[in-house]
Amino acid sequence: MARSRYRVRLQDVAPYTPANHTGTRNFRLIGRETVGAKQVEMLIGEIERGRGALPHAHPGIEQVCYLLEGAARVEVGGESFDLAPGEACFFPADVPHVFTATSERAKVMVIYAPPYEENPERRCN
Repeated sequence: MARSRYRVRLQDVAPYTPANHTGTRNFRLIGRETVGAKQVEMLIGEIERGRGALPHAHPGIEQVCYLLEGAARVEVGGESFDLAPGEACFFPADVPHVFTATSERAKVMVIYAPPYEENPERRCN
């Protein structure tokens, strides 16, 4: 079967540990290096219980998280709430946020616009 320029499989992407996170493996599925995307980035994150994103913000970058499996606790813009599978949350650009797995393991789809690309200049603590 010929490789597609536009389809990306999780098993074909090498995981990485994102900055400002603990117990987390991310798989960047849609991005510059996989399909040439310039305006959006999508990844799948796997997070261990009690781990996840430490307090941080992304200057000029909006972020969406959609919980696929498990449970998580979210803090953003002075609000704290629990997230269940099938629920999404939004992190506005420049707003500090925290995302912590509260189940044994959480699986989350993350979308950044514009792309974050793990660029240290696109993160403020």
